[in-house]
Amino acid sequence: MPVSGEAAEAAPRDATVLHALDGGVSWITLNRPEAMNAVTWDQRERIIALLTDASADPAVRAVVLTATGRGFCAGADLRGAPAQARERVPGDVSRTIRLGAQRLIAAVLDCEKPVIAAVNGTAAGIGAHLAFACDLVLAADTAKFIEVFVRRGLVPDGGGAYLLPRLVGPQRAKELMFFGDALSAADAERMGLVNRTVPEGELAALAAAWAGRLAAGPTRAVVLTKQLVNASLDGDRAAAFAAEAAAQEINMTTRDAAEGVAAFVDRRSPTYEGR
Repeated sequence: MPVSGEAAEAAPRDATVLHALDGGVSWITLNRPEAMNAVTWDQRERIIALLTDASADPAVRAVVLTATGRGFCAGADLRGAPAQARERVPGDVSRTIRLGAQRLIAAVLDCEKPVIAAVNGTAAGIGAHLAFACDLVLAADTAKFIEVFVRRGLVPDGGGAYLLPRLVGPQRAKELMFFGDALSAADAERMGLVNRTVPEGELAALAAAWAGRLAAGPTRAVVLTKQLVNASLDGDRAAAFAAEAAAQEINMTTRDAAEGVAAFVDRRSPTYEGR
């Protein structure tokens, strides 16, 4: 998984979130292995900014979110948050969640490029939700997913109660959230939370292969499909059908759609530009 090289950004302030653009793939790598990649305020803002940039940059056609060391993300590290300037009052906690964890998860869901999670180790709390928000989830066989909130006497935040029932159904979601037991990568795959589980040493290669396929594909069609699937879980059939028709209308104005149809007629393989 690219974490260095000519395209990598090595400024000291960005050292805890490595970034590289390689072959149309934006690699975002959490890099605080000593803290199991518990995400700080600065890291969160950096990830959000990189996902926002990926949406706007036509050179980016897929994103991989991964980490160094034994942990993917052990949750939120509140020690890196800005100091509280006054006594906490009602509304402060909900505002912090809205502007913090929920913004991070929304940035993944709303990214206008497909996002792959390459989960190299433990994903706990907001770290698990960060993975589940991605469009595709790959995991090392040593990875674990933990809905850790109940262990701390907390309600799941960062979109957990939104994401999990849509991925595994309400009963499974409640089981995970009520007990907070560690879920192995293999069990997560069986439940539908993970697309593929592979030996740890093969994770980077698989993530690169999948991201490469996405980067070579019709980017706008893939992103419109992402938006349709995400929206379908929240609306009725009429709204879903209308959104589908509108998305195809938009997609048919792209170069890639014209190329795909022309290649089919000409009986050749299409060459997509992501435009």
